[in-house]
Amino acid sequence: MQMTFYFSDTVVLLFDFWSVHSPTGMALSVVVVLLLSMLYEAVKMGKAVLLRRALLALPHSLSREELVEPDDGDTSPTEGRWFRYHVGQTLFHVVQVVLGYMVMLAVMSYNAWIFLGAIAGSTLGYFVVYPLLGRG
Repeated sequence: MQMTFYFSDTVVLLFDFWSVHSPTGMALSVVVVLLLSMLYEAVKMGKAVLLRRALLALPHSLSREELVEPDDGDTSPTEGRWFRYHVGQTLFHVVQVVLGYMVMLAVMSYNAWIFLGAIAGSTLGYFVVYPLLGRG
């Protein structure tokens, strides 16, 4: 296995069936990795928006102790809403981890085209999605 970056149109990415042997296949693979990187950035920003909404859903008078240790099973609507946001953030986190590892393993093929696709996707994803953070 190659352990330094190289430019080539042949590579096996993530799975045995994702075997690239042509310039067209490499271009499509770079686009797929680019889109995965963009999706990673979008999920990361989505998680931040959800966190902000969860914090805004809490009443300002609620203390940290009340949130961590609820009284005798008494759940207020605010705590239920906070829990739904927490579940949503957890799901976003799982998707973010899966996408992150997939992009990382694709880059570990040491194919320079794939690496450049991951960098370009992360850059484009951040550029496109970051302005949406202020609107959420």
